[in-house]
Amino acid sequence: MEARSDVGVVLMNLGSPDSTSVPDVQRYLNEFLMDKRVIDYPYLFRWLLVTRIIVPRRAPKSAEAYRSIWWEEGSPLIVLTKQLQKAVQHDLQMPVEIAMRYGTPSPAAAYDKLLKENPQLKEVVLLPLYPHYAMSSYETAAEYAKEVYKKKKYPFKLTVIPPYFDEPDYINAVAESMRPYLQQDYDHVLFSYHGVPVRHIRKGDITGKHCLQVDDCCHVQSPAHEFCYRHQVKNTSELVAAKLGLPADKWSVSFQSRLGREEWLQPYTAARLEELPKEGKKKLLVVCPAFVSDCLEKLEEIAVEGKHSFISNGGDSFTMIPCLNVHPLWVQAVAKLVGS
Repeated sequence: MEARSDVGVVLMNLGSPDSTSVPDVQRYLNEFLMDKRVIDYPYLFRWLLVTRIIVPRRAPKSAEAYRSIWWEEGSPLIVLTKQLQKAVQHDLQMPVEIAMRYGTPSPAAAYDKLLKENPQLKEVVLLPLYPHYAMSSYETAAEYAKEVYKKKKYPFKLTVIPPYFDEPDYINAVAESMRPYLQQDYDHVLFSYHGVPVRHIRKGDITGKHCLQVDDCCHVQSPAHEFCYRHQVKNTSELVAAKLGLPADKWSVSFQSRLGREEWLQPYTAARLEELPKEGKKKLLVVCPAFVSDCLEKLEEIAVEGKHSFISNGGDSFTMIPCLNVHPLWVQAVAKLVGS
């Protein structure tokens, strides 16, 4: 493929603290939780809740958790995103940069670097590394990147890739990354996705009358599905299970990382990890398709805390299937998404 420098790519992930120190983690959590699309309360109430209650309590515990999964090269999420950047750039022969929604590098830093190194740049293709649409993940990343672009009046065109939860190449990459683990003896596969408040699902329903209001709403056709996280993660799971030939009684979906006391999408992963051994499902595989890079939510919440919970409640074996990271089929899928 002939190298191009008039089109650039930005791969945008969640972000990470700069280090495992409590001040750095506190700074990161403040930026993350003050996002109006993550905690969508009025500003003053959100500020009091985040800066006076949540962050002071969570920062020391989160710093300890980050220390338990931190790599010598730095944050796993940042390291893996950089590896993906290099692999995609090699495949495409186009300039590729990374950006984070929270922390560094910022979208502005990515845009500036692309433009500085490629003065003839005409277009930047932005891929939020979130396969599914959620207000607190894909939407906030895409909108933030667009706001920065407009504010700084960059001379190039910005193209944002839409969610790709049902794209065949993404589904194939997830399925094939799981396939080797299905060769071992197992009782059940748990698809664990990051949770969101039920309120967000209702708020994102553009019809105002479908999500969580219609029986089996995820399988009843509706324009609401374009922005419905619940529908999209169920769709991903069904497509992957079908591709792998998983029997209906051998897999299920749950939601992790709940924050606060209000109702979030259920069933909760933490509860299912306690219940599954009592249901006779004692050999478990866990996969998290909404996370494309191994991160705190995978390496600590699932692989450490989740495993402990499952085993202590009677489970025999627990296997966490790694995220897509730099799986060759995922690299190809990303290259196709941004290069077509």
